[in-house]
Amino acid sequence: MTSSENVPARALAIAAHPDDVEFQCGATLARWAASGCEVHHLLCTDGSKGTWDPDADLEALVATRREEQRAAARALGATGEVAFLDVVDGELAATREMTSEIAAWIRRVRPDVVLGHDPWKRYRLHPDHRAAGFLTVDAVVAARDPHFFPDHGLAHHRPDELWLFEADEPDHHEDVTGFGPTKVAALECHRSQFVTTMGIDPDDDGTQAEAFSRRILDELAEAGAEVGLTHAERFKRIGPL
Repeated sequence: MTSSENVPARALAIAAHPDDVEFQCGATLARWAASGCEVHHLLCTDGSKGTWDPDADLEALVATRREEQRAAARALGATGEVAFLDVVDGELAATREMTSEIAAWIRRVRPDVVLGHDPWKRYRLHPDHRAAGFLTVDAVVAARDPHFFPDHGLAHHRPDELWLFEADEPDHHEDVTGFGPTKVAALECHRSQFVTTMGIDPDDDGTQAEAFSRRILDELAEAGAEVGLTHAERFKRIGPL
């Protein structure tokens, strides 16, 4: 299935770490935001392990990553909330308590579409991505039923669809033609991650940054070519819910 013509009025992207949203669905959210969608971010962890420096000030890193995530959301054109659950990076678990927290956010934001990690992706190494995926799926089910977590004091909410990124078996290509540069600009807001995830040295003369941008655009082009689009992002699309 290729891109839907309809843009949701409200979307909530739920991810393990700051920068995951931009890597996995940044161009989609940018396209939707440009068409009037109210885009929200919910980050599960504090990103405190996002450095290879053994002497890093982790408290300062957490603060930096929060600001970077807010800047990245603005770069995408997102006008919704950017919320942080602040679980220690690497320690996220699919518990009832965390399911409750995420379900409460779904009920507050009331998105038409929820986007999150595919928890069933084979050979996934990072435990936070697995946990965030299962939490998102479980929270969508809980949020839609009034008998789950009535202590929230919030009306239940049933999103129309759940879109899983990093999908093991994608069945939907969202047309993001023209929004690749916006995705790159949002990713470049995550400067603390230049070395660890983008291969950009702090003293780069622009060569490595250009290579990173080209890599992102090439990935979008590869996905688009599968269905005759210039640029696309892939998802497993589940719904109606």
